[in-house]
Amino acid sequence: MNSSLSLSFNQPKFCPTLIWDSIGITFANQSIVGEYPLAIFVSTNNTIYVANKENNTIVVWHEESVNPTKIISGNFTEPNSLFVTSNGDIYIGDGEKNGRVQKWVIETNTFVTVMNVSFPCDGLFVDINDTLYCSMAEHNQVMKRSLNDAVMASDCVAVGTGIYGDDSNQLDNPYGIFVDMNFDLYVADCGNDRVQLFQSGESNGITVAGSTSLNPTIMLSNPSGIILDAEKYLFIVDYGNSRIVGSDVNGFRCLVGCYGMGSQSNQLANPFSLSFDRSGNMFVTDQDNDRIQKFQYFEESCGEFRMIE
Repeated sequence: MNSSLSLSFNQPKFCPTLIWDSIGITFANQSIVGEYPLAIFVSTNNTIYVANKENNTIVVWHEESVNPTKIISGNFTEPNSLFVTSNGDIYIGDGEKNGRVQKWVIETNTFVTVMNVSFPCDGLFVDINDTLYCSMAEHNQVMKRSLNDAVMASDCVAVGTGIYGDDSNQLDNPYGIFVDMNFDLYVADCGNDRVQLFQSGESNGITVAGSTSLNPTIMLSNPSGIILDAEKYLFIVDYGNSRIVGSDVNGFRCLVGCYGMGSQSNQLANPFSLSFDRSGNMFVTDQDNDRIQKFQYFEESCGEFRMIE
């Protein structure tokens, strides 16, 4: 059964004037998510998943719950990436020490290895055809394999040459990845301070954010995470600038963390990834502050707020 026919993550349909509260709410602190949290995923039923690298667990909150409702542990070490499919299976980057990607199967509460990797997966994504993508910052490549293929040796290169560089077919420490409905691959090309779009089947990327893009409206510093909304506008974790930026018809602008690096409620410190809930609220792994920050959208900033169905 194809578990990804329906999207498992939220892609809000925002209006151009939508803004978020600049004051973040600490959703979870170090006592819950450990030091330097990296990976977060919010599903379409508003279940929140965070990888706790310190305790080697996946912490789960079900919709509207304040405290964690489940803690998943297994034979994985320092998980730094995760992706959840629509049926609740969890893919976990377990490559730092164990050289693999594991799947936690919700029906059986068991783990199976679905990809063997030579380098850690710093980003994971499963597209609507059940193809698993793994971005390897240390190897300057994104790998992929079909989860419908029982032979794990069939892993292949999606993009990147394996040698760092800034040419259109090269990457430098790729982290966050996103695959849209057309199978176009977006990569947070961290070391090149840009976001690259690799159209389906293409090995040469197009710079869609950063100083070398066709219409540069914002400078990026080590982008680490990326999400597309329902209109294919980009939302980027600008790691080096400790902020979240987003695009609309007028280009890019800073959305949250716009007051410099820090630990105040309106600041972030080296954030790594983000995810939207069903209402458009933004959840950010605020890595160096050892917390998850939630930034609420201002509903009154739009005449109407709609989610894509």
